[in-house]
Amino acid sequence: MITTLLVANRGEIACRIFRTCRERGIGTVAVFSDADAGALHVREADSAVRLPGAAPADTYLRGDLIVKAALAAGADAVHPGYGFLSENAEFARAVLDAGLVWVGPSPEAIEAMASKTRAKELMAAAGVPLLAPVDPASATEAELPLLLKAAAGGGGRGMRVVRQLADVKEELAAASSEARSAFGDGEVFAEPYVERGRHVEVQILADAHGTVWALGTRDCSLQRRHQKVIEESPAPGLTAGLRTTLADAALAAARAVEYRGAGTVEFLISPTGRAYFLEMNTRLQVEHPVTEEVFGLDLVALQLALAEGAKLPPEPPAPRGHAVEARLYAEDPARGWAPQPGRVHELTVGRPHAPGPWPEAGGAHPAAGAGVEPPGGIATGPAAGPVRPGRRPYADAVPDPGVHPGRPRLRVDAGYGPGDSVGVHYDSMLAKVVAWAPTRADAVRLLADALRRARVHGPLTNRELLVRSLRHPEFTAGEADTGFYERHLDALTEGKDDGGARHAAVAAALADAVRRGHPVGGWRNLASQPQTKTYGDHEVRYHRTRDGFRVEDDAVRAVAVAPDRVSLEADGVLRHFDVTEYGGEHSGESVSEYVYVDGPTASYRLRAHPRFTDPRTATAPGSLLAPMPGTVVRIADGIGEGSAVTAGQPLVWLEAMKMEHRIVSPASGTLTVLHAVPGSQVEVGALLAVVTDVSQGDI
Repeated sequence: MITTLLVANRGEIACRIFRTCRERGIGTVAVFSDADAGALHVREADSAVRLPGAAPADTYLRGDLIVKAALAAGADAVHPGYGFLSENAEFARAVLDAGLVWVGPSPEAIEAMASKTRAKELMAAAGVPLLAPVDPASATEAELPLLLKAAAGGGGRGMRVVRQLADVKEELAAASSEARSAFGDGEVFAEPYVERGRHVEVQILADAHGTVWALGTRDCSLQRRHQKVIEESPAPGLTAGLRTTLADAALAAARAVEYRGAGTVEFLISPTGRAYFLEMNTRLQVEHPVTEEVFGLDLVALQLALAEGAKLPPEPPAPRGHAVEARLYAEDPARGWAPQPGRVHELTVGRPHAPGPWPEAGGAHPAAGAGVEPPGGIATGPAAGPVRPGRRPYADAVPDPGVHPGRPRLRVDAGYGPGDSVGVHYDSMLAKVVAWAPTRADAVRLLADALRRARVHGPLTNRELLVRSLRHPEFTAGEADTGFYERHLDALTEGKDDGGARHAAVAAALADAVRRGHPVGGWRNLASQPQTKTYGDHEVRYHRTRDGFRVEDDAVRAVAVAPDRVSLEADGVLRHFDVTEYGGEHSGESVSEYVYVDGPTASYRLRAHPRFTDPRTATAPGSLLAPMPGTVVRIADGIGEGSAVTAGQPLVWLEAMKMEHRIVSPASGTLTVLHAVPGSQVEVGALLAVVTDVSQGDI
């Protein structure tokens, strides 16, 4: 029996696993890098062991250090989570050789599927349909576009779409570099890229006694940089025959390697409805909550039970309803999905509500009744308990679907809490927000509304993109494919203002006036110049009068003003805005440069313009600045100071948050300054290079 579990991972997945451990009476051990010393997963664990350093290669990819940490902390089992070493057979062997329980498939099964090239050979022998591999060195125009993929690992790392033969060499190098950084293995292979295909996967669960479950389908087609953004279960629009085909292929894949534990078999569905095997992930997936919600299972609890030798019932439970998950990232979709490091001030999702009284756990989901056979009498149904918006940054437990079988519900799994900082070394996902409802339409609507109402204060996020994506006609009709963002990203990220941004700026200005000691009633008998405050493109001019604040905008009337809440009337409609600033001399923190305004239809992160500009902050034309903190991983081949460059040409590659980011020339000209040095660390705003136009001077 497992008594103490070490999670060889970080962030949201570590917190997720710890939650199940608490419910099952299992002790927990975290590991952490120096960059994660104060992270939420460290605070959530019973004990924690430091892995010196910050880079993944020095910390979370050091299997030897993690095994030593487990032994030192008295753990008797190791759960790998996902990413890092979760699909590393040698790590699994090292855990077992140390006398510890490995919560995952056998090293042999991991090894068989860890290399996607070998996995395809096994699947071909098992009769699973495949896409034929392509040798990138001899690829022809007829074989384009190509999809380059890392042979090890997953999560979109080391993946590139190549549409021109001239780009193959460069993209191969980039994919290999990214894969090596993420997984310690730079092997890359190529296969045809299917335009407008759908990414559909099957969750499998297998015990050591020959029983294998196929737990429905998940559609994960909405992706950025080949990383999933929105997932749902069941996959919409599939015929009964195709669902059977996918389930049978997934079961065949699992049995081909004598699989044990939780895993996922991924497929690409062509526009004609033909299924192709992509890969098998020998681990838990980021999107596993949508399967848990639909089937009423706790997959982490089942992983632990199976690692202890438990037997599954002959058949899996029946699914109910529909679940949709959105990944909330600290990133800017409009700027190439650039990560946005910074401090998280607040992360609260959903409408505040009275949480109880909730029944005791016992009205289990009918699907969970089969449970898992002894030893231990381990229950498979989720524990009863509400999501408590405003109390914690994530849900401690999922409300039991059997208690309110038709009641829609939210679930939030996060790896950050108030005061935590999103750094540059790891993935930028803040949280996963999941909605369950009896129908797909209700689940999608609930999730979009929950994200819209969320209080997300801190780094810029993809929250608005998620809301717009969930409400896009193509998605609501269940017709989205992997090219969704290629077609719609510009429209989904363009500035759309129905007046809300203007009203938010007014609310911020008036709340600021009260905070600065300009109360209502500080009026003069003589006319005076208005006070002025500017946020972005919105200049707010207002007066303090006997009756309150008067805004120099006849369309807006200030009804009530407080330091944290402003009520405005426009066109006869009263709207309330919550205004929040962080820091200040009384809090012991430096003042945040942003003010956060949460309105009835949207939320805004506003930055006030200074009254006077510091000339020292001016940047020379043609300067290429680091958009984020990171490491310079390479410079374009054959360039140096004095080189001729063209508009859009990649010049410098930065690595941040486990992804590579290209810094391109803003126009054609001459590279007159090159400060970037491979291997060097740079801060946001650091000068990397300067491009000068030959005819026009600096650009």
